[in-house]
Amino acid sequence: MSTMIATRDAYGETLAELGAENTNIVALDADLSGSTKTSVFAKKFPERFLNMGIAEANMVGTAAGLAAVGKIPFLSTFAVFASGRAWEQIRQSVAYPKANVKIVATHGGVTVGEDGGSHQSVEDIAIMRAIPNMTVIVPADGVETRGAIRAAAALKGPVYVRLGRNKVPTVFPADHCFEIGKGSEMVAGSDMTFVTTGLMTAVAMAAAERLQKEGISARVVHLATIKPLDREIIIRAARETGAIVTAEEHSIVGGLGGAVSELLGENCPTPIKRVGINDRFGTSGKAEELLKYFGLTAENLVDAARGILQRK
Repeated sequence: MSTMIATRDAYGETLAELGAENTNIVALDADLSGSTKTSVFAKKFPERFLNMGIAEANMVGTAAGLAAVGKIPFLSTFAVFASGRAWEQIRQSVAYPKANVKIVATHGGVTVGEDGGSHQSVEDIAIMRAIPNMTVIVPADGVETRGAIRAAAALKGPVYVRLGRNKVPTVFPADHCFEIGKGSEMVAGSDMTFVTTGLMTAVAMAAAERLQKEGISARVVHLATIKPLDREIIIRAARETGAIVTAEEHSIVGGLGGAVSELLGENCPTPIKRVGINDRFGTSGKAEELLKYFGLTAENLVDAARGILQRK
């Protein structure tokens, strides 16, 4: 874990690269292009960029129309507005007809920081996962974000990508090959498994290192794709290690923890502990303080691992 880069920065650069490669790619933003980083694309291709103003629902409808005539629209705003304000348009105009629209939402989770609970989306993964035809991706770092944006552009159909505001550690090598629906084993282990997504993957890797010193062998499985879920890697981890701790910067209701619990409940009942936001809204504070406040630290994961081992 070396360089720190915000996943939204990796998105801005990659979208601009894709714009140069494919003239059908267009970008739309709801007056937040400086924050979502679609501004990088806008500078290079002003004729293919639409600032829709603070009108998220209209932006989604316009994107669906552009997709209908063969364009590949990438639309961006904060996760709380993408999943909340424009939900009906995403359902009716994008997912229902399987429109080729890419929703790339930034500022997901509590690490938005001082903007507080009104702007911290803690339920967007659950909301998007519940919509039929929607692919849901939450990359761990800048490297994976680049791969995910390219994969989203290549996939025919609706995609929701959740990105963050703050810089996060790089956990993947520069040549990492991202594939939709495929999880990654980040750390080998045999006693229990952390199943993680987004920025919590780096946290789990740090926790696994600490547990190693206690003689506990923790596996870390990262799932960038929440839907479709990599069933194989999760069931294998459950069978081989016998205990699972999920970790996400999102509510424990309906997100990664919910998806993994549903899968294992039906296919391989296993002791499981969901670490995330405990069914409540965010609050104002600095990103690091909030991760600590909501129990999303390596220390919390070490405690959760010790706890789950007693239930094996």
